[in-house]
Amino acid sequence: MDQKINTENIKKNYSLGILGGGQLALMLTEAANKRGIKVCVQTKSSNDPAGSKADYVIEADPLKLKGNKDLIKECEKIIFENEWIRIEKLKLIDANNIFVPSLQSIQPLVDRISQKKLIEKMSLPSPRWITISNFKILEDDEIEHWNFPLMVKSFKGGYDGKGNKKINSKEDLNSFLVGADSDDWLIEEWIDYKNELALVGSRDFDGTIRFFPVVETFQKNNVCEWVLTPAEINIDVTTFAINIFSSIVNELNYVGVIGIEFFYGDNGLLINEIAPRTHNSAHFSIEACTSSQFDQHICISSGVKPPDIKMYSQGSLMINLLGLKKNFPLSIEKRIELLSQIKGSNIHWYGKSKESVGRKMAHITFLLNEKNHFKRTEKSKDILRQVRDIWPSPNY
Repeated sequence: MDQKINTENIKKNYSLGILGGGQLALMLTEAANKRGIKVCVQTKSSNDPAGSKADYVIEADPLKLKGNKDLIKECEKIIFENEWIRIEKLKLIDANNIFVPSLQSIQPLVDRISQKKLIEKMSLPSPRWITISNFKILEDDEIEHWNFPLMVKSFKGGYDGKGNKKINSKEDLNSFLVGADSDDWLIEEWIDYKNELALVGSRDFDGTIRFFPVVETFQKNNVCEWVLTPAEINIDVTTFAINIFSSIVNELNYVGVIGIEFFYGDNGLLINEIAPRTHNSAHFSIEACTSSQFDQHICISSGVKPPDIKMYSQGSLMINLLGLKKNFPLSIEKRIELLSQIKGSNIHWYGKSKESVGRKMAHITFLLNEKNHFKRTEKSKDILRQVRDIWPSPNY
């Protein structure tokens, strides 16, 4: 009679597998390399960013079950580059709790509607929202409670400005509703905030939570342009953000790195979105902290006790370098050369084969040693001007 093999007792070729091969997977792989931890990546092409640093690449769409099964055969634990995974399909694989975070803990976070329902269940502060399906059946007097402008967001897969649309009038809304699939979008009240904040941290298998500083993010066209660490907020706001973070990860028994984006203004601190993964707002941690967000995730997933998180400097500035139009006069190579000449620059090139407008191609980090927020802000604006003279923001 055939007996089922217990894969937990079989030593596999790689300590970690990563579903996805983009820039987040690249930086996770780099962190693993520093610790001598072997990594296998499942991605569509070995030419994807993480392919150059991984010990082995399974060339398969991360959403395809066959490739997932191959990854499981090779790896002790598997982590996710992003939340765009097919939970129900992965549950079909007898994986012996191989995923970090677990499928159960990540499931409420893989799309915006399930996130909203979790936030409501936990009575946490967030903008008022409604699915388009439910909005369409509202009575006229109920619709009057939704004032313009409004924000519509895609149910799943939105990032870097994609999947968000501002609705300024009833005519805009009617036009949108005609072309939109009701199951794919939700409507959110418009928030006039003063600051956009983010908090990234980790939770290990023992339940210990570690935090990076709360940062302020600066956006253009719904895409993060630059990040200043730490944000200028009082201790009460910081404590509230930490309590929200802790409540969510403990409620879900979440293990690994997670990021929460906030709006802050007259309405107080509101959750914008939750990212169950490493997050753009904490890229500064590679240079600025004793343990980066990528190091935290790698350590936790592979069974290494993660270091405590401390800043090496008073603050930091991280600037995203987004793809420009083909006719931009400076080549990528020339831009990188000139940026490297700015004092204190730390450039992270993602190794993407094609530059397209708005695509995240790289980021650059500077440590700030000014002792107060005003001076760090002024220094950051000066550095930002130098960087943008070489590599401007794209014109969409």
